[in-house]
Amino acid sequence: MTSETQEPAVSNVETQYLEINSKGAWAILYQHIRNECNNYEYECNESKKPQNRSLNRYRDVAPYDHTRIILRKGPCDYINANLVRMDHAHRQYILTQGPLPNTTGHFWLMVWEQNSKAVLMLNKVIEKDQVKCHQYWPLEGSSDHTMMFPDVGLKVEYVSKTEFSDYTTRILRLTDVETKESREILHFHYTTWPDFGVPQSPVAFLQFLVDVRQSGALDQNVGPPVVHCSAGIGRSGTFCLVDTCLVLIEENGLNSVDVQEILMEMRRFRMGLIQTPDQLRFSYAAIIEGAKQLPSNNVNIDNNEVNNHYDTVYNISNSSVDEDDEPPPLPPPRGESLTRSMMADLSPNPTTENVEDISGPPDKPLPREPPTYTEPSTSPPENSTSIQNSLQEQNSDAAALPGEATSDGENSFKTISPPSSPDTKNELRQRNLERKERLAAQVREMKRRQKQTEEWQKLKRSLFKPLSIGIGAAIVGGGVIALCSYLYMRG
Repeated sequence: MTSETQEPAVSNVETQYLEINSKGAWAILYQHIRNECNNYEYECNESKKPQNRSLNRYRDVAPYDHTRIILRKGPCDYINANLVRMDHAHRQYILTQGPLPNTTGHFWLMVWEQNSKAVLMLNKVIEKDQVKCHQYWPLEGSSDHTMMFPDVGLKVEYVSKTEFSDYTTRILRLTDVETKESREILHFHYTTWPDFGVPQSPVAFLQFLVDVRQSGALDQNVGPPVVHCSAGIGRSGTFCLVDTCLVLIEENGLNSVDVQEILMEMRRFRMGLIQTPDQLRFSYAAIIEGAKQLPSNNVNIDNNEVNNHYDTVYNISNSSVDEDDEPPPLPPPRGESLTRSMMADLSPNPTTENVEDISGPPDKPLPREPPTYTEPSTSPPENSTSIQNSLQEQNSDAAALPGEATSDGENSFKTISPPSSPDTKNELRQRNLERKERLAAQVREMKRRQKQTEEWQKLKRSLFKPLSIGIGAAIVGGGVIALCSYLYMRG
């Protein structure tokens, strides 16, 4: 009788989380989701128009045309933002990039026109010594606490703020200068979520979500909240995935959510939501803990039986938390950093050789801050030519123009061939060498894809073997079989 009452405390999501974690297969699952979403055929034509290209923070993070937010007033109708509609969860979100200096007025116009009650900011203005978002709201220390945006006829005033350990809440007043109509806008600013990373544990994140929910910012009787980080896809996608899944659990029961399917559905509204395997893993962990602990979720679970599997599996310690308080070193180029992270998950002892065998980034590469905000480098970064050539071969639409942001955070540059040499043989030899390098890169890419396919097949086969997870025979008898069927059907 005791086992029957405890069995519902472990959901299919938790069983799946523990199983994938025990296999070290988060990179494989993430790659599978990415491959499935690569089949989406949605256009981003508006972002490619010459007059709109300077309005994008990153050259390869563009809004889909069919869900983009269209501005009704002001100098243009374009903004890098998408409406994500999760109708079965009664949720809508506007996901957007961190505003640029020349798009800040557009940002506030979108908040006004969409009748949004809150802005959720999940990044710092400066991260890893780079500006990731323009300072688009007035600070309490400014002279008159007001910012004017004459291009859209709006002004923003600072009213108040409340600081917590991991986030700050502000009240801002947004006013239409012409009509004198004003609204109070809530600004929820999460300040401890690292770029390319995840929060240290779900606890503070879930408290942040509780406060956002209790403010009414996610209610159906107001406009969708504006959610942004730097690109508006990684941390922003994580927030929306966790919130949507918890709503569905609250309304339909503990085992009602298919996290993978929900994420792929969200990616139909905005490209690339959730950018790393770690963000995917954290989303699962936060959903599990939220279903057990979130006050707004009426899930009938004995809190005395709750175990924080996230802390257990991640081996989070006080020392690691203290180290994270210091800013991490500058990351390598986006594609390279994700490549090394995924290869570390796929290979127990990765070597320099097998890391370099991947010729392209595993997902949409995020170029760093535009050169407007960072001092240009005096010399190109190491191997920058080969990295840029690889990006251009994979996605010609993402090729940078002079002055656009690139994946290494410096000024983009086009490879300039040296003046023609009188020695034709040397020129031919150089061309042949470049051709061989391109062919070798294609061969490495084919091998990489083949290896990923083999790893995915191995994972699916291994899931049919009995497992000992340490959470009870009832779970192995029920939850694992359900998980096996789940992943088998996904394959």
